[in-house]
Amino acid sequence: MKLTFVLCLLAAQVVYGQKIFWEEGKKLTWDNFKSPVNKKKNPDVAAYTHCGWEFYAEKSSDPKAPVTITIKTLFHEDKSWKDAKRMNDYILLHEQKHFDIAELFVRKFRKAVAEKIKNSGDYNKYFKAIYDGIAIDYKNFQMSYDGETRHGIDKEKQTEYNQLISEQLDNLKSYKTL
Repeated sequence: MKLTFVLCLLAAQVVYGQKIFWEEGKKLTWDNFKSPVNKKKNPDVAAYTHCGWEFYAEKSSDPKAPVTITIKTLFHEDKSWKDAKRMNDYILLHEQKHFDIAELFVRKFRKAVAEKIKNSGDYNKYFKAIYDGIAIDYKNFQMSYDGETRHGIDKEKQTEYNQLISEQLDNLKSYKTL
């Protein structure tokens, strides 16, 4: 019985250790990129950040009952990789901005939820549409970021995006947590 408990505890730590939740002031390090290198899609890419969000809702079958929705930004260590021969601080900053973009869209998600969803009935009616809209906007922003910065190669565009992301995060600072 004790062995089973210890094994479950160790397994939980391994699974939890594969996710990093976004925190103000906490930055990624190259040690967080634990997946083997995968350059099948683009041999020019020096690193890949797998990030996004997770959410859960506590709701009732009573449509007038309150609902609690928790949304967190996360980075998957086991799905993120780096080319050890090309690691440098500049590339790490570019990858950090991918994680920051995920936090930006989580804040937009939290804002939309706070404005539209007050109870379980609202959740049933609006949540999927809010989620789908944020997910599309997030994907498009991430693609524009990589495209316009050329995966960080265009330093001028990278600087512009760094500023834009910081400004937008600051504008939504009241949605750091919901």
